[in-house]
Amino acid sequence: MGFLKKFRRAIRFRALLFAVRALSFLPIDPACALGAAVGITSYYIAGRERRMALENLARAFPQMPDAQRRRVARRCFTNLGRSATEIVIARRLDSQLRERVNLPEASRATLEAAVAERRGVIFVTAHLGNWELLARRIALDFDTRTVAREAADARITALLERTRQAGGVRTLWRGRPGVAREILRTLREGALLGLLVDQDIPKVHGVFVDFFGYPAWTPRAAADLAHHGPIPAVFGTIHRLGNGRHEIRVERLQLGLDALETTQRFTAAIESEVRRRPEEWVWMHSRWRTKSIVKSNT
Repeated sequence: MGFLKKFRRAIRFRALLFAVRALSFLPIDPACALGAAVGITSYYIAGRERRMALENLARAFPQMPDAQRRRVARRCFTNLGRSATEIVIARRLDSQLRERVNLPEASRATLEAAVAERRGVIFVTAHLGNWELLARRIALDFDTRTVAREAADARITALLERTRQAGGVRTLWRGRPGVAREILRTLREGALLGLLVDQDIPKVHGVFVDFFGYPAWTPRAAADLAHHGPIPAVFGTIHRLGNGRHEIRVERLQLGLDALETTQRFTAAIESEVRRRPEEWVWMHSRWRTKSIVKSNT
């Protein structure tokens, strides 16, 4: 790694630590409002991410007026800024987590029924709403572990791991030695295994499935694991209600005939939620980056 890249990462990490310390002096709601303000400011100054978000929105919603797409993109940046702040102050939120993040009885019953099968549970989710709070709230009532990619900066990875562990969520880092055994052990122990399957990750095993009418390279690990048993799979999301409140929704997912069909079903569930609340998804991600002419569904 070159000196300039190391220097930039060091500056970003120090800025993050400064933000963590600064936010610790603010009450929760004003801190989240500040995060939202930073998010909307980022929409105007982060030109590359803004252009990508608007291009992706135009692809997914070609009939949507330009003004509406810009409004959705601004709200998307605002949501990310607010979500990042909630993650930073997560330990302070823990004492209020049950009140701020509602887990309705129907969703709880769905999870309890899946756990009762004693085969582990594949918990499929996406980068919708504040997915970190989703895991943290579920972990209050269920043994929860999540599979994630390490950040480019090892210090940020360590910070994320400490923050999640403090909330009862154990992280299994993709690519680390022994992670496959840890995943299988998680399921044997009957725990929930959270996997986010809505991003284009070229270096993982995947399949092309339809997402908003275009082929999207999608991780197949969740489907492969679900078919290993089979193991019950659920789809969980979290959405904002306003006034610092959130609500979780969990539904049982039916498996297809193979990993390709099951991954398509998982992705269809995600698309349905994104259509319902487009402002809560991460449109600045290059979701259709990998081209279908490069890879085949194998």
